[in-house]
Amino acid sequence: MSEKLRCDVAVVGAGHAGVEAAAAAARLGCDTVLFTLSLDGIANMPCNPCIGGTGKGHLVYEIDALGGVMGRAADMATISSRMLNESKGAAVRSKRAQTDRRKYKAVVTDILKGMAKLRLVGAEISGIETADGKITALTTKLGDRWECGAAVLCCGTYLCGTVHVGGIHYSSGPDGTLAANALSGALCSLGVRMMRFKTGTPVRVSAKTIDFSRLELQSGEANPIPFSKRTPENYLSDKIETPCHIVYTNEKTHEIIRKNLSRSAMYSGNIHGTGPRYCPSIEDKIVRFPDKERHQLFVEPMGEGDDETYISGFSTSMPTAIQREMLHSLDGFESAHITRNAYAIEYDLCDPTELDATLGFRKIRGLYGAGQFNGTSGYEEAAAQGLVAGANAALFVLRRPPLIVERASSYIGIMIDDLVTRGVSEPYRIMTSRSEYRLFMRQDNADERLTPKGHDAGLIDDDAWEAFLSRQERTRREISRLASTVIRPTADTNAALCSLGTSPIVSAAHADELLRRPEVSYEVLTSLTPAPEGLTRAEALTVETEIKYEGYLKKQEAAIKKAARAEGMKIPEGIDYGCVRGMRAEAAAKLSERRPLTVGQASRISGVNPADITALLIYIEAERRGRAAKND
Repeated sequence: MSEKLRCDVAVVGAGHAGVEAAAAAARLGCDTVLFTLSLDGIANMPCNPCIGGTGKGHLVYEIDALGGVMGRAADMATISSRMLNESKGAAVRSKRAQTDRRKYKAVVTDILKGMAKLRLVGAEISGIETADGKITALTTKLGDRWECGAAVLCCGTYLCGTVHVGGIHYSSGPDGTLAANALSGALCSLGVRMMRFKTGTPVRVSAKTIDFSRLELQSGEANPIPFSKRTPENYLSDKIETPCHIVYTNEKTHEIIRKNLSRSAMYSGNIHGTGPRYCPSIEDKIVRFPDKERHQLFVEPMGEGDDETYISGFSTSMPTAIQREMLHSLDGFESAHITRNAYAIEYDLCDPTELDATLGFRKIRGLYGAGQFNGTSGYEEAAAQGLVAGANAALFVLRRPPLIVERASSYIGIMIDDLVTRGVSEPYRIMTSRSEYRLFMRQDNADERLTPKGHDAGLIDDDAWEAFLSRQERTRREISRLASTVIRPTADTNAALCSLGTSPIVSAAHADELLRRPEVSYEVLTSLTPAPEGLTRAEALTVETEIKYEGYLKKQEAAIKKAARAEGMKIPEGIDYGCVRGMRAEAAAKLSERRPLTVGQASRISGVNPADITALLIYIEAERRGRAAKND
């Protein structure tokens, strides 16, 4: 008799979503199996060798605040780091780290292998078994049957993946890996609505064939603050930076593209999936912005000692000969050698409106989705979803309350809410502009916003929790100290203030009052009133931001509380929307299909207007009064 294969939580796919999902489930104590087509592909970075960026950096800090893997691994693999939007203020400041691609994969793999409750299995999942509307087992292409209590699908771009280069197209996953061709059919047979998207990867070039002297140098910042609170704050200060460079397309490049546009898979009619608006191919850029004389491209190293270089912004599906011609038209790339050609890839995904706020399928209990499978684009978006989906799969098995990350609490919450209520018509990318409360949702206070929730769910262990409480206490103490510290109008003090371009003080002032001046930073202030020992640079940044923007933050907190009253109003379970008087049939149908948890979620569903929400509120109140009357 064959051995029965079983686990509590099964995770399909070991990209950035799958890694976080498996790690979260294992941290919660569930016996977890992570399935991957290749054990060599764990945490692969096929699109670019970076973590973070505008909006995306916020997600990495939030993942870390919930105990995730990405921030810690990125710190260990960082070769250069920059803080984007530094001059635009604390709300939109975003960290971006250039990483060593191979080292990142190795660090993540070691973290996973070190988890007692996690097993890695190289296999393609081809079937899903259910009973009474609940997942019961997964089957592999080789015939193994794995019973499971819950499963998370993190299929990335592998699901029925098709690579396109010019007029050539073939079944493949990213970077020449195998595609997963059986699972889409299994999902369709379960009634899951499927969609098809497209993304692309630029050429990789041998660094020794590039004339870097003709490129623009882009250096990173000195002594950057890490992503993870578990990384020693000065860990990156002694790192030898591997810088990036910038090159620009020119009229010759554009002419080559225009002349060969019909040979691009994007414009020949071979590709039918929708591509990412915010990461278009170079062909798209030339067509959409015909008057633009040049486009900026980033020349990014793939790692320390790695000869391969990634040309960010040079994504294309042109034939290989045209790719070489395009590349050789760039200054400094006349003799450049392509190590890996660019390609476009189409892949299957689910319609994310089939999921609820836990990222679980409404019609199949115990089955969850995360990452590009849900219609997003980017490592960071995938990892954030994976963490939430993996945690909820484990909590489902453990029969504990789910982890719901609210829209008003985080960019993770915004992304999930957008996906499950509004759906996607193109690959979704997080942006700071998607937040109604940007000043509240900063990188520096991600742990304050999310670590208590992570601790309640069991994702944050006691040591990490105590470290969090200590950070919070140090920050509170320093804000209080500055509010009570008096600085007198001495000659030295006024000389320091005047040198900054701000007016001198004529009478004693509290330290926090001076810090509210735009010209005065916390670093300058500590020359007038020394900082306490033990306060880290990250904590000092939070102190400065909280004091400088105190008035604005209070307004946003008040707005959040006001919105929360409607946002948090629960919709009765099992409500028959067809019985809601005054609600349009279209809205009733949409709400019956999506089953939102709250009135706030219902209000963001396409096809539901304010009058429908008013009718819903009246119905909920009438039902409440009816129940109260019965109880009396």
